[in-house]
Amino acid sequence: MKKNILVAPLNWGLGHATRCIPIIKALESQGFTPIIASDGVALDILRKEFPHLQSLELPSYHIEYPKNGFFFKIKIFFNSPKMLEAIVSEKKVVKKWIKEYNLIGIISDNRLGVRSKKVPCVFITHQLNVMTGNTTWLTSKMHQYIIKKFDQCWVPDVDTVPNLTGDLGHLDKHYDAIKYIGPLSRLHKKPLEKKYDLMVILSGPEPQRTFLEEKLALELLKYDGKIIFIKGKIEAEQTVVEKENIIFYNYMNSEELEIAFNQSDKILCRSGYTTVMDLAQLGKKAFFIPTPGQYEQEYLAKKLKKEGLVPYCKQEKFEVNKLLEIDLYKGLTDFKTVVTWKELFQLFLK
Repeated sequence: MKKNILVAPLNWGLGHATRCIPIIKALESQGFTPIIASDGVALDILRKEFPHLQSLELPSYHIEYPKNGFFFKIKIFFNSPKMLEAIVSEKKVVKKWIKEYNLIGIISDNRLGVRSKKVPCVFITHQLNVMTGNTTWLTSKMHQYIIKKFDQCWVPDVDTVPNLTGDLGHLDKHYDAIKYIGPLSRLHKKPLEKKYDLMVILSGPEPQRTFLEEKLALELLKYDGKIIFIKGKIEAEQTVVEKENIIFYNYMNSEELEIAFNQSDKILCRSGYTTVMDLAQLGKKAFFIPTPGQYEQEYLAKKLKKEGLVPYCKQEKFEVNKLLEIDLYKGLTDFKTVVTWKELFQLFLK
């Protein structure tokens, strides 16, 4: 009998989906059968990575990002009725899928309605505290309330100091249901010859992803070195365009990305947590440009700069000469944690 586990990441940029890749691979290696569920580009990228697995479409949260990051909280507030509607719809469809696909467990990466009392359910997040400026206390309490509805919460970080998430992923009071499983990355360090002086990798919600792409495509023409530029646009076919010192890719799969990372000297990217984990795994030096108005990315960028690891600047202030600051910082290093998948997956065999 198949041991079917539903794996459902949130569709917000690519980070939630890509950090589920090592989880899906681990499930397969331990004899489980993952069934993928998401929507939009998150579902697209997992279908490309795992064409042999069954995939299902969930209702969209309709997360829309404002052109001006300053209005992020307002935009989310006005979108909240659509999000709540999607969460209710998720619960209904998951109830049906449990019977239809004989599910024995659920792993939800930040999808609030993908849970059931019928089977063991895991919630994955690096944000036990949700940073929203002066409303952080409220959004954190709300998030923690929802997390407690799951059997376990897996935090992809370490429960010691130093760590990657800081206040985001650590509470004053420890709950037994919270399991620190160590940073997750689909990438591995390889001894490859350097081919690129700089790698640019973009992701995240629109329209900010496009704004940054357009800004960097012009600004980096002044860069003295060879650049590989991955736009993070998941499309039907891969495209490659060369312009002066820059080679542009619309997207890469995990295997191609792993090679490109290892062949690159320095990285320019957002400060999303999945990217932070990838950089830590590979021991790379980088420069961060947080998504405007996204408090979590701004917090991580400030934390890692303060610790002397990675410099950053705001999107509107970026100039190519700021990349010279990278050499003044240590860069990220691997925490050398080993995820105990067999032990974690025992939850689904009880």
